[in-house]
Amino acid sequence: MKGIITDDSKYVVKEEEIRCYDVDGALRLKPAAFMDLAQEMAYLAADAMHFGYEELKPSGLAWVLSRLHFIFDDVPVWREKVEISTWHKGPAGPFYLRDFMIKDLAGKTKVRGTSSWVILDVVQRRMVRTTDVVEMIPDTTVCKEPAIENPADKVMMPRGVEPEHVTDHVVSYSDIDLVGHTNNAKYVVWAMDCIDYNIVAEKPIKELTINFNHETKQGDTVSLYRHVEGDTWYVEGKVDDRQAFCTAIKF
Repeated sequence: MKGIITDDSKYVVKEEEIRCYDVDGALRLKPAAFMDLAQEMAYLAADAMHFGYEELKPSGLAWVLSRLHFIFDDVPVWREKVEISTWHKGPAGPFYLRDFMIKDLAGKTKVRGTSSWVILDVVQRRMVRTTDVVEMIPDTTVCKEPAIENPADKVMMPRGVEPEHVTDHVVSYSDIDLVGHTNNAKYVVWAMDCIDYNIVAEKPIKELTINFNHETKQGDTVSLYRHVEGDTWYVEGKVDDRQAFCTAIKF
């Protein structure tokens, strides 16, 4: 089922059922599964409003996710039917902002998210700012209503700590997406696997913020580090000494 554009041409809405492969042992929607749903909605919405993958591809450009913050108000569970909606809030500095909402069919909010996107030159592998893309986006499609009040924050390891090295991951076939680099949801898979299993299995996540700072590609070895403060786990991935991503996960 494709997303349905609402009458005001600002929201794209889709009904989904939470699948068995998207939940954990407690039947709760996994954080990475939410990211899979969100990125597909982002593609659907951009395509429906004519500034998506097909429009950017001839210029060698693509949308890539830079930051994401989401809050699980009430984690969806296996076989639950939900409605996912997304809308974009236009440019803000170097970013283009897009928000997400998941509600149950009775209208109760389950998940809220806000994301910050940039445009990648897929040949030069660098971020670009182009007025061509701005001109593709009609003002009539912009909606400033926030799912979360502020854009996703910058995430860093707390100052003065020495994070624990957990493991190394070699980027492989199953990590790569249509842009030719590691898909954003895979970083959250790696991060969750760095947290003690009894924590992730027993405690539902309350919120997660992640920054994607440098892309990783097939064959890269990503060293994963963690640090915990109270109910918040920080996980970062580095290739050599360059940080690829950093996330803060609150239980």
